Amino acid sequence: MNIIGVSCFYHDSAACLLINGVLVSAAQEERFTRIKHDKAFPEKSVQFCLESNNLTIDDVDLIVFYEKPFLKFDRIINTLQYQAPSTFQLFRKTLLSWFKTKLWVSSIIKTTLNYDGEIIYTEHHESHAAGSFFTSPFEEAVIVTIDGVGEKACTTISVGKGNQVEILKEQHYPHSIGLLYSAFTQYCGFRVNSGEYKLMGLAPYGKPIYKDLILREIVSYDSTGLVTLNLDCFSFEKGESTINSRFCDVFKKPQRPLEAKMDDFYCDIASSIQAVVEDVVVALLLHAKAISGLENVCLSGGVALNCKANGELLAKAIFKNIWVQPASGDSGCCVGAAYVGWYHYLNKERVYLKDTLIDQAYLGSQYTNDEVERTLLKYNVNFKKMTNFQLCDSVSNALQNKYIVGWFQGKMEFGPRALGHRSILASPLFKDMKTHVNLNIKFREGFRPFAPIVLEEDCDAWFNMHDITSKYMLFTVKSDKKDSIPSCIHEDRTARVQTLNKSENPLLHQLIKNFKDKTECPVLINTSFNVRGEPIVESPLDALKCFFNTKMDVLVLENYVVYKTDNVKFDDRLINIETRELD
Repeated sequence: MNIIGVSCFYHDSAACLLINGVLVSAAQEERFTRIKHDKAFPEKSVQFCLESNNLTIDDVDLIVFYEKPFLKFDRIINTLQYQAPSTFQLFRKTLLSWFKTKLWVSSIIKTTLNYDGEIIYTEHHESHAAGSFFTSPFEEAVIVTIDGVGEKACTTISVGKGNQVEILKEQHYPHSIGLLYSAFTQYCGFRVNSGEYKLMGLAPYGKPIYKDLILREIVSYDSTGLVTLNLDCFSFEKGESTINSRFCDVFKKPQRPLEAKMDDFYCDIASSIQAVVEDVVVALLLHAKAISGLENVCLSGGVALNCKANGELLAKAIFKNIWVQPASGDSGCCVGAAYVGWYHYLNKERVYLKDTLIDQAYLGSQYTNDEVERTLLKYNVNFKKMTNFQLCDSVSNALQNKYIVGWFQGKMEFGPRALGHRSILASPLFKDMKTHVNLNIKFREGFRPFAPIVLEEDCDAWFNMHDITSKYMLFTVKSDKKDSIPSCIHEDRTARVQTLNKSENPLLHQLIKNFKDKTECPVLINTSFNVRGEPIVESPLDALKCFFNTKMDVLVLENYVVYKTDNVKFDDRLINIETRELD
């Protein structure tokens, strides 16, 4: 039984494939189109899922779409009518957009994919909840989903048991934790639906001195975690902007321009809203535990990618066990949609996934050594082919000598994090490494933090892990090692840690072990293999272009190693003349 799950048309479109209830492939469309946060129908992702499993569209038994378009359309139109006449132009634009594409999902699926089989729809938050619970190891759990908005729901509490997920409680638009955080993302000069993680990264540079003001003027919440926004301060209902002048008047300063210099005021704003959101999420989870009586919790939705808030939940030990779906945003909804088809619609017996990276994150495309070599030869790149031992020894020497390494191995990760298959690696031992990688490799703001990847067997000696592993970089934890690894411990002495098990990624484990033998440090900086405004690289050609247009020193493509010093002159076809805006 082959089921395709699809999510698209808003941001981060994606597709996945279940074969007999097992998640075998998944990818975001942006990786293939090279358009960051691509919202288009994921035709290339579907094609990848099928071809990588030797299937055609004729082998697909069911396609599941991640939300119900008519319910969402009803909410949007009612909102715009309520705000009339100021929303007339937006009303017209919305009608054109919906009548052109978004209402005709079945027709688009059938025409684009040449598919004549069955298509069903699930609700947005049902997709989120199912994607988190059915990828978890739990037989029973409470599920908390927090995002901007689905059809109507912005926050939901559900219970998963066996092969069923049931929504118990939900809060509807416009009172949304996700939209609140996006509003402050815009106010601090970052792009909505793209820069929320920057706001989180900025927060430790400030102090939460505006927390009480935010709770007095912008938002309030009750003991159950339900929020009430002061809608006079927001404009998302009118579609003009997330915030308005009254929002800015609360703080007596205008919105920060996109590329303006960051000052202490906006750092304090970021710290304040982060503190508010953490308090709200804690209240919500305490309520979820009280009404469910369960010891396991699953998190999903865009807010579940706030690893600082997740770290606070760990520290407070509200639940005995916590699971965060690695692709918690809308891209991961395709997984939940497919599982709804398998379990809810077809009522199949629960298939429990092993709690491993292979099952959860390494689900994308991969390339053989032969394919890599053909690309290198086509573009006249000088390279060295090495055994795994030679490669790890050579690359660890380079890292020790302050070289920056592009690391391209195996199946591409699914979700927003680079987890050691499409990564940029660097030594954390140098104080200026964070600034160097941010400015000269990633071409982004210098304050942005980097995640440490640490050998699982050494993690407790370097980070306060609360007796868990963190395979997907979804928790921020404390560390007393800032003096030892200054470039991957943040201002508040925390880090968004990835723990690495030998069985899950043996080659990268071997590299870090080699680095540890030489430096006594079992930690590397791990950041995504891309530059600002660009998706994570998908192919060897993407990797070459990124490598030759940055100040990276070494590129590893499977068993091939490319040194910048051996390629002073390179093929003009590898030159990327595009300029990328801050995202």
